Amino acid sequence: MTRLDVTREVLVCSSPVKSIASYDFSWPRNQSKQLKVMKYHTLARALLLELLFCNASVALIRSIYLFKDVMKSDTASLTTSGFNSVIMFGVGILEDGGIMYYSNTPGSTDVLVASGGAYVGGDALAEKVRSLKTGGSGIDRVEISTNAQHVADLMRDPGPGPETALYRNFAALREAWGLDAVNNDDESIYDVASTVAFAQMLGEIGYRYTIAPYTNSGFWAAVAARANSGRAEPDLLLDRAYLQCYDGGAGNDPGGWQSTLGMKVVPLVWVTNDSKPSQGTTASQARSKFSSWNAQSALAGGGYWNDYDIEKMGLSYTEYGDVLTSIFP
Repeated sequence: MTRLDVTREVLVCSSPVKSIASYDFSWPRNQSKQLKVMKYHTLARALLLELLFCNASVALIRSIYLFKDVMKSDTASLTTSGFNSVIMFGVGILEDGGIMYYSNTPGSTDVLVASGGAYVGGDALAEKVRSLKTGGSGIDRVEISTNAQHVADLMRDPGPGPETALYRNFAALREAWGLDAVNNDDESIYDVASTVAFAQMLGEIGYRYTIAPYTNSGFWAAVAARANSGRAEPDLLLDRAYLQCYDGGAGNDPGGWQSTLGMKVVPLVWVTNDSKPSQGTTASQARSKFSSWNAQSALAGGGYWNDYDIEKMGLSYTEYGDVLTSIFP
């Protein structure tokens, strides 16, 4: 801040689909040839139906990070251009457990959104965030992205209990904004124990937990393993990994990260921008990258960093969104 064969499909499906090797295709030698054929087709049809159900139940992710102040962004285009997940960037944790929404937009100001166990960010902001999933929107998941600032200290003292300010503030913010997950964009601290404790606290509140790595795969693999210990699809706590494939993560291989993390990833590319033009990706270039990565290792979806640059550069949400809907329908 990943050509699915039968075996792979069985492994990623959340329903208990059997592998083809587990079906009993044996039969007594005295059965008629016609009965044998009927039995084979019945079993094969059952397996096919289970696999089709599995495919239908796995939703592919089409995401975009919201770097721009949500009060000023073009939410009408965001909600109707094919994206189904948005991650609001710039939500920070304060030393006392308060939560701040930091402005990354000229003319906007930082907003304290949760303090003392209550939502204090104002009705207009809450209504704007909640509108991302209503009124005909294609978005069904809203996340907030934080770094790891103050997390280790707060997990140590006073801890992650339900009586703490941090716990109550995140609970209040989830209720006010209708949030689904908290995204971890830690790029400097990398403390496994406090990260997992924080993730588990959020899970108790009702959030899912996601990550946005660009390096240090060993750390993220340890976090994923511990956060999801004893859990299985569809009840994973850490259920998404948004992999940065630009700037510091420009050389990342989504397939390699999937193997390391033990889960599918959502690679992110940076849209055309004037901050680091060499890292920018046109819609056409994004299509080429996502198609290639997905052909090599079936992905969980794809996504972009970020909405601010799309609007600043006069780009098209629809063009970038169409890339995702065509590759990750």
